[in-house]
Amino acid sequence: MYILGISAYYHDSAAALINENEILYAAQEERFTRIKHDASFPINSIKFCLKEQKISLRQVDYIVFYEKPFLKFERLLETYLSFAPKGFQSFKLAIPIWLKEKLFLKKTLIDNLKKICNDDNLVKKIKFSEHHLSHSASAFFPSPFESSAILTMDGVGEWTTTSMAFGNKNKLDIIKEIHFPDSIGLLYSAFTYFAGFKVNSGEYKLMGLAPYGSPKYKKLILDNLIDIKDDGSFRLDQSYFNYCVGLTMTSKKFNKLFNASPRKASEPLTEFQMDLAASIQSVIEEIVIKLAKNAKKELSVNNLCLSGGVALNCVANGILVKNKIFKNIWIQPASGDSGGALGAALAYIHLGLKLRRKIQKTDSMKNALLGPKYNQNEILKQLRSLNANFLTLKTDELIDKTSNALKKGKAVGWFQGRMEFGPRALGNRSILADPRSPKMQRELNLKIKFRESFRPFAPAILLEKVNDWFELSSESPYMLLVSKILSNKRVFVNNSKKAIGLKKLNFQYSKVPAITHVDYSARIQTVSKDTNPFFYKLTKSFYRKTRCPILVNTSFNVRGEPIVNSVEDAFNCFINTNIDVLVIGNCYLEKNQQNIKPNINYLNQFELD
Repeated sequence: MYILGISAYYHDSAAALINENEILYAAQEERFTRIKHDASFPINSIKFCLKEQKISLRQVDYIVFYEKPFLKFERLLETYLSFAPKGFQSFKLAIPIWLKEKLFLKKTLIDNLKKICNDDNLVKKIKFSEHHLSHSASAFFPSPFESSAILTMDGVGEWTTTSMAFGNKNKLDIIKEIHFPDSIGLLYSAFTYFAGFKVNSGEYKLMGLAPYGSPKYKKLILDNLIDIKDDGSFRLDQSYFNYCVGLTMTSKKFNKLFNASPRKASEPLTEFQMDLAASIQSVIEEIVIKLAKNAKKELSVNNLCLSGGVALNCVANGILVKNKIFKNIWIQPASGDSGGALGAALAYIHLGLKLRRKIQKTDSMKNALLGPKYNQNEILKQLRSLNANFLTLKTDELIDKTSNALKKGKAVGWFQGRMEFGPRALGNRSILADPRSPKMQRELNLKIKFRESFRPFAPAILLEKVNDWFELSSESPYMLLVSKILSNKRVFVNNSKKAIGLKKLNFQYSKVPAITHVDYSARIQTVSKDTNPFFYKLTKSFYRKTRCPILVNTSFNVRGEPIVNSVEDAFNCFINTNIDVLVIGNCYLEKNQQNIKPNINYLNQFELD
């Protein structure tokens, strides 16, 4: 039996294919179309899943969409009626799209699916999940827990913005919900917008900016914008926001409260934006902790699963782990809307068809390596067609040569095995570097990623060495937990405490400065030989040569570009950036050996996020 899950038409469209025993494949549409956060029907992702499993759409038993469009339309209408006549301009723009495309979604889905295969049974096969149910299912069913509390926190689905659920074996029940317009996801996005970043894209920038500021506006936020109860439930004062009916996230009253206007993307970041980021980050952490404590109190379980866009806030996740409210925490690596495709399929197979769930010791996500892969013959063929100069090496020689390049301070594009599902590169579509270099963080940001200088990089560390370097008591295979570096690995500079804002970047904070944020924190990925043996082997080789068990690991792309998917994507990124070495399969490429000139318009094809 095959179940195909689909998420689409908002952001981060994706498809996932499962059967009654396992998660088979999953991929985001953006990786194929090269449009960041692509919301279109995931035709390429679906084709990939079917091709890899060597089946046709006719052999798929059920096709499950991740939410219910009629409920979403109901929310849209009720919201506009509640605020009428305010918001007519927004209403006028939204309604035609709904009437033409979104409301009668079943027909739209059938029309698009027929482009893949003209299956006469499509009408019977298509089912609909609910947004938060899909998120909750994506968190619980692949987890290693027999029973667990589940917290889902995001912007908004149909009506729900935050939910608490309980999962047991192959059952899942939503216990409590907070409804639109009260949303911590939208609250965080409002500050993302106000700080001058793109909503549904730049939230991670706001999180990365927070350590440069101080939470001086937290009381102002708590006194005016949000009322938080002891159980973590909350209400927002909508007079400060404009997302219900307007074309912006914040209102003039919000501007007046902070005595400022939203920053334009072209304007420089100031201490004000940094303090705003620190303040809202602290508020979100307080809400998450209270919600977790209440879930523990009400459900009396030792395990917690997290999903929804807010679950990608790895700083809040790290604080949650540190508080030890739950004995075990598992976070869905594709917690955003892309993971809704997987959750929709899992929800239907376990809740709709009531098929028994198989629980794996670690989890059922296969280290999130669920996307396309290329065999060595395909790699050779594509590299030759691109006129690339390369060496083909045996595995041990390849590992040795790559770790030597890293030791010498080279930036390495690393392209191996299956592409990751979700927003993080986990060692298969990564740019790697030496974390000991004081220059590496700045050089990777400005010369390779072409992004803001304040953005931190993640350490990929051998699992058995994590306790020697970080204040982390658990595994973090999906780069979803932030923890501080141990004091004996820190470098203390007196003047650094006096530094303000981005001037904090001028100091070295640890023995591995390229992955240490200005508050001594890092977003950790633990690397295990069981889950990713090839990446583990490379990291281990670097450790043997340097006594440092850590590599800088950042996604293989430039700003505004989706993570590379194909050999051609990787080669183009390699040629048009300052990446020194490219390793694809068993092929080793050096920049100075290539005869192809960079494309001066390369960056222009990707929209700034």
